[in-house]
Amino acid sequence: MRTIAIINQKGGCGKTTVSINLAAVLAAQGQRTLLVDMDPQGHCALGLAVPEAQINQSMADMMMAGLDGSLAMADVVWQISRNFDLAPATTALAGVEVQLANASDRDRRLVQVLSTIQSNYDICIIDCPPSIGLLTFNALRACDEVIVPVETGYFALQGSFKQEATVEMMVRRTGHQVRHKVLATMYDVRTKLAREILSELKKHFGESLLPVVVNFNAKLKEAASFGQPITEYDPTSRGMQDFEQLTAWLLANPPIPATVPESEEVEAPAANPALSRAAELVERARALSARTATLANKIASDPAVARTGLMQEAERQREDRAPDPVIVSENVKRMERLFGVRKTQQGVLFVQPQQTASQISVAGDFNNWSPTATPLKRDTDLGVWQTCVPIPPGRYRYRVVIDGQWKHDQYNSSIETNPFGELNSILEVG
Repeated sequence: MRTIAIINQKGGCGKTTVSINLAAVLAAQGQRTLLVDMDPQGHCALGLAVPEAQINQSMADMMMAGLDGSLAMADVVWQISRNFDLAPATTALAGVEVQLANASDRDRRLVQVLSTIQSNYDICIIDCPPSIGLLTFNALRACDEVIVPVETGYFALQGSFKQEATVEMMVRRTGHQVRHKVLATMYDVRTKLAREILSELKKHFGESLLPVVVNFNAKLKEAASFGQPITEYDPTSRGMQDFEQLTAWLLANPPIPATVPESEEVEAPAANPALSRAAELVERARALSARTATLANKIASDPAVARTGLMQEAERQREDRAPDPVIVSENVKRMERLFGVRKTQQGVLFVQPQQTASQISVAGDFNNWSPTATPLKRDTDLGVWQTCVPIPPGRYRYRVVIDGQWKHDQYNSSIETNPFGELNSILEVG
């Protein structure tokens, strides 16, 4: 079952209109289609004339039940037309995020329940809420591809660039690779502004911009107000033609499954055959000692850091003038004491060991969880990544971002579990 999530944290961009009519046209072309509403506003049911008062079981109940056997998707689904089913949402879905706060599989509930109906449908369309939270993360884990509808207006254009970064960040955090496409909506070719904005979208998104647009069409709004998809309300309209073109492109261009390497570990370089194992350890010990001493001296130049004992570490390293294999383990421990996070007079110092990475940064409460706002700089002489940033007093959560992969700081023992079941590192600035 191919699964497409319709995502945009901005409201009013046509997400539900796209979800309903894309699903309806797919069904009309013979695709067994399921539309899953993950928006607590429940507009999919409203747009398909499903009375909320008669919805006894919804996606809120399905998400809470998960795979415990108390509820099946068949108990939730409404048949809209031939090949077209709807799993509706109600306002109760808004409380799911809080109710699942302590569940270990809270961000995988949707993919679990959809796995039970894989053979029942050809395509699943997920209409997501206009926010970034647990419901949207569930949709991302469950889908093969993401479509971001972008209204061809000025403010929507500015927001679309941020939306791209947000979706990419979410995809990295889920660790689930999906195809990301942008769909221009509410396009009015008669206006110069709309044409210019479409041109800007093409320049910015390139191949990520779908080669079809959804034009501004009054029939689409009228169809929603009558509780009908465009396939029933006016199959000869311009809106119908747009969604037929969108459907044709999607069916002709399925996403290519991402090839995920079995292991992300980097193979260690081959040892120099001219060196014995003992000599190799000696060389490693000497290099490690030199790096540790230099780094300790550099950090200890700040008097506030000197009091932490790093200066003594540097002195100990200078005393190791004749490296011996037996001191390798102790030197590693000393080096690791310099990693992590600590307060200095200049600000908060983040230090990470040198890795085969092209970019390392920190994201947390202090920078609005931006994965690009606080990059670490590589110091090849010291063999570390580091940065020092001024942070006001307070308690902060943060994570280390290594080539797009979000991880907790393994050199900071202060951690807590976040709502997604992952670990955040804790920083307290006095």
